[in-house]
Amino acid sequence: MQKEPERSSVSYWQSTLAAYPLETTPPTIADVVVVGGGVLGCSAAYWLARAGLHPVLLEQSAVAYGATGRNGGFISYHSALGFLAENELLGHQTALAILHLTRENQRLLRQILEEEQLDCQYREPGIISLALNESQREHMARNVAALQAEGMRIHLLDRQGLQEYIATELGPEIVGGELYAEAGLIHSGRLVQGLAQAAQRHGARLYQATVRQVQTSGNTVRLDTEHGTLEARAAIIATNAWTANLLPALRGLVVPVRGQALSYAPREPVFHTGLGAGVTATGEYWQQTIDGSLLLGGCREVAPEQDKGVTIQQPTAEVQQALEQVFPRLFPRLQGLQVQRRWAGLMAFTPDYLPIIDQAPEMSTVWAGCGFCGHGMPFGIRVGQLLAQAVQHGSTLEELAPFSLRRPSLKRS
Repeated sequence: MQKEPERSSVSYWQSTLAAYPLETTPPTIADVVVVGGGVLGCSAAYWLARAGLHPVLLEQSAVAYGATGRNGGFISYHSALGFLAENELLGHQTALAILHLTRENQRLLRQILEEEQLDCQYREPGIISLALNESQREHMARNVAALQAEGMRIHLLDRQGLQEYIATELGPEIVGGELYAEAGLIHSGRLVQGLAQAAQRHGARLYQATVRQVQTSGNTVRLDTEHGTLEARAAIIATNAWTANLLPALRGLVVPVRGQALSYAPREPVFHTGLGAGVTATGEYWQQTIDGSLLLGGCREVAPEQDKGVTIQQPTAEVQQALEQVFPRLFPRLQGLQVQRRWAGLMAFTPDYLPIIDQAPEMSTVWAGCGFCGHGMPFGIRVGQLLAQAVQHGSTLEELAPFSLRRPSLKRS
């Protein structure tokens, strides 16, 4: 993993999070090593520790430093593709399996928050996707019908229905929306820090160290850091945008992509759910946090090459200017809002918009979870558990088959 070439920006989540120092001198031998201190890495460490394996987690900077600490804080239940596209690309049974995995992710999240007594500002007000034209509304109607047939609580809303959840005037462009009634919102930084603390209570050890290389020899995994070499029986690589630096065989399959966001000063309640819209082709999303701040991200389409391949976590003027136009365009009375913070973070995309969760090529004791395409939160808790189980069993579990490196839809870009 490479250090950022310049100072990274700081997100709303990170700025409202107490410092959580890590140890600085990792051991030379461990049973299992997890690389990466985001939601996936901390979840994997948590489940490994719960199983009594005393994992070592290595993070280059701080927990919640990467994508998890810079996202929108949505706990939804779908991949970046969405249910209809998954059905078309992968078939109904695979689409259903992905849906069930994300639902189990949310159930496990609730369980951990209760059992470990974590305060992550979690609530389930739902998430609304806005339709800005008739084509989008028709697509939402099909999506709602398909998910309702699977027993999901999802509803199609007209403009009047939307006003029950949005306490400001709607612009004329908004023609309707769909409400995922059970979806949740969370303080992403608090979640990851809470997972890290819980993992430590169960026996995990967390260190700040930059992994430079991962190699295997027989049944041993060797991880080179600035502190020296650490040997382990198995490793989980949960570094998302930085994955190809450690596993070169995945280069071209996992591509870093920069996303940008901003937060506005706290104000009276306006948005009672999480929201998303396709103001630009790459999409926008926002929520009003517990303290009243408005957190808004997206507008990647206006960046050169849509910020694909960018590895600097700094915001840019063109994307930030586009973000500032979103609320006035959709909600005429939301004018003159005060920007308090701007930031950027690195996502990781795959050619078919599905994550890769599998054994690393030619490394039978190394597993990777990456390429969540901006949708790591619906997967991180459950996938961390499944990767922990894969390490214990020595093989990838059937539930992860849709995310195999050998799936037909995955072709190198």
